[in-house]
Amino acid sequence: MTLRIAVIGAGLMGADHARIVAEDLPGAHLQVVCDMDGARAKSIADQYGADSATDPEATIARNDVDAVIVASPDFTHAPLSLACIKAGKKVMCEKPLSQSSPECLEVMKAEEAAGEKFIMLGFMRRYDPAYLQMRAALKSGKIGRALMLHNWHRNVATPAADFTGAMAITNSAPHEFDVMRYLLDTEVTSIAASQPKRSDTLVAPVVMVLTTADDQIVTVEVNNNAAYGYDVKAELVGETGTISTNHVSYTRMDQDAAKSLGHDPDWRDRYAEAYRQQNRAFVNWAQGGDYPEIASSAWDGYAAAVIAEAGARALADGSREDITLISKPEFYQ
Repeated sequence: MTLRIAVIGAGLMGADHARIVAEDLPGAHLQVVCDMDGARAKSIADQYGADSATDPEATIARNDVDAVIVASPDFTHAPLSLACIKAGKKVMCEKPLSQSSPECLEVMKAEEAAGEKFIMLGFMRRYDPAYLQMRAALKSGKIGRALMLHNWHRNVATPAADFTGAMAITNSAPHEFDVMRYLLDTEVTSIAASQPKRSDTLVAPVVMVLTTADDQIVTVEVNNNAAYGYDVKAELVGETGTISTNHVSYTRMDQDAAKSLGHDPDWRDRYAEAYRQQNRAFVNWAQGGDYPEIASSAWDGYAAAVIAEAGARALADGSREDITLISKPEFYQ
Protein backbone atom coordinates (compact mmCIF):
# COMPACT_ATOMS: atom_id res chain seq x y z
CA MET A 1 0.00 0.00 0.00
CA THR A 2 1.17 3.53 -0.75
CA LEU A 3 1.15 5.62 2.42
CA ARG A 4 -0.23 9.09 1.80
CA ILE A 5 1.58 11.49 4.12
CA ALA A 6 0.77 15.05 5.16
CA VAL A 7 3.65 17.23 6.35
CA ILE A 8 2.54 19.97 8.73
CA GLY A 9 4.98 22.84 8.88
CA ALA A 10 6.90 24.22 5.90
CA GLY A 11 9.94 25.71 7.57
CA LEU A 12 13.43 24.20 7.37
CA MET A 13 12.44 20.92 9.02
CA GLY A 14 9.13 20.61 7.21
CA ALA A 15 10.76 21.28 3.84
CA ASP A 16 13.35 18.59 4.55
CA HIS A 17 10.72 16.06 5.59
CA ALA A 18 8.68 16.84 2.47
CA ARG A 19 11.73 16.22 0.29
CA ILE A 20 12.57 12.94 2.05
CA VAL A 21 8.99 11.69 1.68
CA ALA A 22 8.84 12.68 -1.98
CA GLU A 23 12.29 11.46 -3.03
CA ASP A 24 13.66 8.91 -0.57
CA LEU A 25 10.78 6.82 0.83
CA PRO A 26 9.58 3.93 -1.34
CA GLY A 27 5.97 3.19 -0.54
CA ALA A 28 5.23 6.74 0.58
CA HIS A 29 3.58 9.62 -1.26
CA LEU A 30 3.66 13.28 -0.27
CA GLN A 31 -0.04 14.13 -0.28
CA VAL A 32 -0.23 17.52 1.45
CA VAL A 33 2.08 20.24 2.74
CA CYS A 34 0.36 22.40 5.34
CA ASP A 35 1.54 25.67 6.83
CA MET A 36 -0.12 28.79 8.24
CA ASP A 37 1.81 30.64 5.53
CA GLY A 38 -0.10 29.46 2.49
CA ALA A 39 2.47 30.74 -0.01
CA ARG A 40 5.26 28.87 1.73
CA ALA A 41 3.23 25.66 1.83
CA LYS A 42 2.34 25.98 -1.86
CA SER A 43 5.94 26.65 -2.85
CA ILE A 44 7.11 23.36 -1.34
CA ALA A 45 4.03 21.37 -2.38
CA ASP A 46 4.38 22.49 -6.01
CA GLN A 47 7.93 21.11 -6.15
CA TYR A 48 6.61 17.59 -5.56
CA GLY A 49 3.12 17.67 -7.04
CA ALA A 50 1.40 17.70 -3.64
CA ASP A 51 -1.59 19.65 -2.35
CA SER A 52 -1.08 22.65 -0.11
CA ALA A 53 -3.17 23.70 2.89
CA THR A 54 -3.22 26.13 5.80
CA ASP A 55 -5.45 24.36 8.36
CA PRO A 56 -3.57 21.60 10.22
CA GLU A 57 -6.58 20.02 11.93
CA ALA A 58 -8.49 19.84 8.65
CA THR A 59 -5.42 18.36 6.97
CA ILE A 60 -5.15 15.63 9.61
CA ALA A 61 -8.85 14.80 9.13
CA ARG A 62 -8.62 14.42 5.33
CA ASN A 63 -9.71 11.03 4.01
CA ASP A 64 -6.79 10.99 1.58
CA VAL A 65 -4.20 11.37 4.35
CA ASP A 66 -3.03 8.13 5.98
CA ALA A 67 -0.24 9.42 8.25
CA VAL A 68 1.22 12.72 9.38
CA ILE A 69 4.62 14.30 9.99
CA VAL A 70 4.45 17.26 12.37
CA ALA A 71 7.26 19.79 11.87
CA SER A 72 5.42 22.94 12.92
CA PRO A 73 6.46 25.21 15.85
CA ASP A 74 7.11 23.50 19.19
CA PHE A 75 3.96 24.75 20.92
CA THR A 76 1.78 23.02 18.30
CA HIS A 77 3.30 19.55 18.69
CA ALA A 78 1.16 18.24 21.54
CA PRO A 79 -2.17 19.60 20.23
CA LEU A 80 -1.52 18.22 16.74
CA SER A 81 -0.41 14.87 18.16
CA LEU A 82 -3.69 14.72 20.08
CA ALA A 83 -5.56 15.50 16.86
CA CYS A 84 -3.76 12.62 15.12
CA ILE A 85 -4.64 10.22 17.94
CA LYS A 86 -8.29 11.32 17.72
CA ALA A 87 -8.23 10.77 13.95
CA GLY A 88 -6.61 7.35 14.35
CA LYS A 89 -3.57 8.31 12.27
CA LYS A 90 0.08 7.57 13.01
CA VAL A 91 2.24 10.64 13.51
CA MET A 92 5.97 11.26 13.39
CA CYS A 93 6.24 14.36 15.57
CA GLU A 94 9.40 16.43 15.62
CA LYS A 95 10.89 16.99 19.06
CA PRO A 96 9.82 18.15 21.57
CA LEU A 97 6.51 16.46 22.16
CA SER A 98 6.05 19.44 24.47
CA GLN A 99 8.26 21.58 26.66
CA SER A 100 5.63 21.04 29.37
CA SER A 101 5.78 17.66 31.10
CA PRO A 102 2.08 17.87 32.16
CA GLU A 103 1.16 18.37 28.50
CA CYS A 104 3.26 15.31 27.60
CA LEU A 105 1.31 13.32 30.19
CA GLU A 106 -1.93 14.48 28.58
CA VAL A 107 -0.77 13.11 25.24
CA MET A 108 0.36 9.85 26.85
CA LYS A 109 -3.03 9.37 28.52
CA ALA A 110 -4.80 9.91 25.20
CA GLU A 111 -2.55 7.37 23.50
CA GLU A 112 -3.05 4.83 26.28
CA ALA A 113 -6.82 5.37 26.13
CA ALA A 114 -6.72 4.66 22.40
CA GLY A 115 -5.13 1.29 23.19
CA GLU A 116 -2.26 1.53 20.69
CA LYS A 117 0.72 3.71 19.91
CA PHE A 118 0.18 6.55 17.49
CA ILE A 119 3.24 8.70 18.20
CA MET A 120 6.83 8.34 17.07
CA LEU A 121 9.00 11.23 18.25
CA GLY A 122 11.69 12.80 16.09
CA PHE A 123 14.80 12.24 18.20
CA MET A 124 16.65 11.22 15.06
CA ARG A 125 20.06 10.62 16.68
CA ARG A 126 18.83 7.14 17.63
CA TYR A 127 19.09 6.37 13.90
CA ASP A 128 22.49 8.00 13.34
CA PRO A 129 25.22 5.44 12.48
CA ALA A 130 27.67 6.95 14.98
CA TYR A 131 25.34 6.64 17.95
CA LEU A 132 24.18 3.18 16.81
CA GLN A 133 27.81 1.99 16.76
CA MET A 134 28.44 3.58 20.14
CA ARG A 135 25.47 1.77 21.64
CA ALA A 136 26.53 -1.52 20.03
CA ALA A 137 30.05 -1.20 21.50
CA LEU A 138 28.58 -0.74 24.96
CA LYS A 139 26.02 -3.53 24.65
CA SER A 140 28.63 -5.99 23.37
CA GLY A 141 30.90 -5.35 26.34
CA LYS A 142 33.78 -4.01 24.23
CA ILE A 143 34.38 -1.00 26.47
CA GLY A 144 33.20 -2.51 29.74
CA ARG A 145 30.76 -0.81 32.07
CA ALA A 146 29.86 2.75 31.06
CA LEU A 147 31.23 5.33 33.49
CA MET A 148 30.79 8.69 31.77
CA LEU A 149 29.25 10.21 28.67
CA HIS A 150 30.52 13.57 27.40
CA ASN A 151 28.47 15.55 24.88
CA TRP A 152 28.89 18.86 23.16
CA HIS A 153 26.34 20.55 20.94
CA ARG A 154 27.53 23.67 19.15
CA ASN A 155 25.69 25.90 16.69
CA VAL A 156 27.04 28.80 14.65
CA ALA A 157 24.64 31.32 16.22
CA THR A 158 21.39 31.42 18.15
CA PRO A 159 18.23 31.05 16.03
CA ALA A 160 16.66 34.21 17.51
CA ALA A 161 17.84 37.43 19.12
CA ASP A 162 15.92 36.70 22.33
CA PHE A 163 17.41 33.20 22.76
CA THR A 164 18.41 32.51 26.38
CA GLY A 165 20.48 30.02 28.34
CA ALA A 166 17.28 28.41 29.59
CA MET A 167 16.19 27.94 25.98
CA ALA A 168 19.48 26.18 25.26
CA ILE A 169 18.35 23.63 27.84
CA THR A 170 14.71 23.34 26.77
CA ASN A 171 15.19 23.67 22.99
CA SER A 172 18.65 22.36 22.08
CA ALA A 173 19.70 19.98 24.87
CA PRO A 174 16.68 17.57 24.67
CA HIS A 175 18.54 15.76 21.88
CA GLU A 176 21.32 15.03 24.38
CA PHE A 177 18.82 14.15 27.10
CA ASP A 178 17.20 11.56 24.86
CA VAL A 179 20.36 10.06 23.41
CA MET A 180 21.96 9.65 26.85
CA ARG A 181 18.92 7.67 28.03
CA TYR A 182 19.07 5.62 24.82
CA LEU A 183 22.80 4.89 25.00
CA LEU A 184 23.00 4.17 28.72
CA ASP A 185 19.57 2.52 28.99
CA THR A 186 18.86 4.19 32.32
CA GLU A 187 17.12 7.27 33.71
CA VAL A 188 18.59 10.58 34.83
CA THR A 189 18.37 11.34 38.55
CA SER A 190 19.83 14.85 38.91
CA ILE A 191 21.08 17.83 36.92
CA ALA A 192 23.18 20.92 37.59
CA ALA A 193 23.71 23.75 35.10
CA SER A 194 25.91 26.84 34.85
CA GLN A 195 27.27 29.34 32.34
CA PRO A 196 30.64 31.08 31.90
CA LYS A 197 30.74 34.81 31.20
CA ARG A 198 31.24 36.08 27.64
CA SER A 199 32.88 39.38 26.78
CA ASP A 200 29.83 40.44 24.74
CA THR A 201 26.04 40.29 25.00
CA LEU A 202 25.61 36.94 23.22
CA VAL A 203 24.24 33.95 25.09
CA ALA A 204 27.09 32.06 26.75
CA PRO A 205 27.43 28.28 26.61
CA VAL A 206 25.46 26.23 29.12
CA VAL A 207 27.27 23.36 30.80
CA MET A 208 25.28 20.62 32.53
CA VAL A 209 26.35 17.75 34.75
CA LEU A 210 23.84 14.93 35.16
CA THR A 211 23.82 11.73 37.17
CA THR A 212 22.00 8.51 36.31
CA ALA A 213 20.22 5.82 38.27
CA ASP A 214 23.25 3.58 37.54
CA ASP A 215 25.68 6.08 39.13
CA GLN A 216 27.13 7.33 35.88
CA ILE A 217 28.07 10.94 35.14
CA VAL A 218 27.02 12.74 31.97
CA THR A 219 28.27 16.14 30.85
CA VAL A 220 26.51 18.27 28.25
CA GLU A 221 27.81 21.50 26.73
CA VAL A 222 25.37 23.50 24.61
CA ASN A 223 27.04 26.44 22.87
CA ASN A 224 24.58 28.23 20.63
CA ASN A 225 27.11 30.90 19.60
CA ALA A 226 30.15 28.78 18.74
CA ALA A 227 30.65 30.86 15.54
CA TYR A 228 32.88 28.36 13.69
CA GLY A 229 30.21 25.87 12.54
CA TYR A 230 27.75 23.17 13.55
CA ASP A 231 29.58 20.63 15.69
CA VAL A 232 27.98 17.82 17.71
CA LYS A 233 30.09 15.09 19.26
CA ALA A 234 29.96 12.54 22.05
CA GLU A 235 32.43 10.33 23.89
CA LEU A 236 31.33 7.30 25.89
CA VAL A 237 33.88 6.33 28.55
CA GLY A 238 33.88 2.73 29.75
CA GLU A 239 36.02 0.82 32.24
CA THR A 240 38.16 -0.76 29.50
CA GLY A 241 37.96 1.72 26.62
CA THR A 242 36.16 4.67 25.07
CA ILE A 243 34.25 5.26 21.86
CA SER A 244 33.64 8.64 20.25
CA THR A 245 31.67 10.01 17.34
CA ASN A 246 33.78 11.52 14.53
CA HIS A 247 33.30 14.68 12.53
CA VAL A 248 32.27 13.65 9.00
CA SER A 249 34.01 15.52 6.19
CA TYR A 250 34.33 14.33 2.60
CA THR A 251 37.28 16.55 1.75
CA ARG A 252 40.37 18.14 3.31
CA MET A 253 41.93 21.37 2.13
CA ASP A 254 45.76 21.63 1.99
CA GLN A 255 46.82 25.22 1.47
CA ASP A 256 49.25 27.82 2.85
CA ALA A 257 51.13 25.25 4.96
CA ALA A 258 47.94 24.18 6.72
CA LYS A 259 45.40 21.38 6.59
CA SER A 260 41.73 22.12 7.18
CA LEU A 261 38.42 20.29 7.34
CA GLY A 262 35.09 22.00 6.83
CA HIS A 263 32.18 22.16 9.28
CA ASP A 264 28.51 21.86 8.40
CA PRO A 265 26.51 25.11 8.73
CA ASP A 266 23.67 23.31 10.53
CA TRP A 267 22.27 19.88 11.45
CA ARG A 268 20.68 18.91 8.13
CA ASP A 269 23.72 17.47 6.37
CA ARG A 270 25.21 15.97 9.54
CA TYR A 271 22.06 13.97 10.28
CA ALA A 272 20.73 13.46 6.75
CA GLU A 273 21.04 9.67 6.92
CA ALA A 274 19.52 9.56 10.40
CA TYR A 275 16.46 11.45 9.16
CA ARG A 276 16.10 9.11 6.20
CA GLN A 277 16.32 5.99 8.36
CA GLN A 278 13.95 7.44 10.93
CA ASN A 279 11.35 8.29 8.31
CA ARG A 280 11.68 4.87 6.67
CA ALA A 281 11.01 3.27 10.04
CA PHE A 282 7.97 5.51 10.42
CA VAL A 283 6.58 4.51 7.03
CA ASN A 284 7.05 0.80 7.77
CA TRP A 285 5.23 1.18 11.09
CA ALA A 286 2.42 3.31 9.65
CA GLN A 287 1.89 0.69 6.93
CA GLY A 288 1.15 -1.92 9.58
CA GLY A 289 4.56 -3.01 10.81
CA ASP A 290 5.68 -3.23 14.43
CA TYR A 291 6.48 -0.09 16.39
CA PRO A 292 10.18 0.65 15.66
CA GLU A 293 12.31 -0.88 18.39
CA ILE A 294 14.70 2.06 18.76
CA ALA A 295 12.20 4.88 18.18
CA SER A 296 11.44 7.53 20.78
CA SER A 297 7.90 7.27 22.12
CA ALA A 298 5.65 9.70 23.95
CA TRP A 299 7.21 8.36 27.16
CA ASP A 300 10.65 9.44 25.94
CA GLY A 301 9.26 12.86 25.09
CA TYR A 302 7.91 13.14 28.63
CA ALA A 303 11.26 12.11 30.14
CA ALA A 304 13.15 14.69 28.06
CA ALA A 305 10.69 17.40 29.12
CA VAL A 306 11.11 16.59 32.83
CA ILE A 307 14.91 16.72 32.53
CA ALA A 308 14.75 20.02 30.64
CA GLU A 309 12.41 21.58 33.19
CA ALA A 310 14.77 20.56 36.01
CA GLY A 311 17.76 21.86 34.05
CA ALA A 312 16.15 25.27 33.57
CA ARG A 313 15.46 25.47 37.32
CA ALA A 314 19.04 24.44 38.09
CA LEU A 315 20.40 27.18 35.83
CA ALA A 316 18.14 29.82 37.36
CA ASP A 317 18.80 28.82 40.98
CA GLY A 318 22.42 27.73 40.76
CA SER A 319 21.39 24.45 42.38
CA ARG A 320 21.43 20.75 41.65
CA GLU A 321 17.92 19.55 40.88
CA ASP A 322 16.63 16.05 41.51
CA ILE A 323 14.70 14.45 38.65
CA THR A 324 11.72 12.24 39.37
CA LEU A 325 9.60 10.59 36.69
CA ILE A 326 6.24 8.95 37.18
CA SER A 327 6.33 5.16 37.19
CA LYS A 328 6.68 4.05 33.59
CA PRO A 329 3.27 2.83 32.40
CA GLU A 330 3.07 -0.78 31.27
CA PHE A 331 1.83 0.55 27.93
CA TYR A 332 5.34 1.94 27.23
CA GLN A 333 7.36 -1.01 28.56
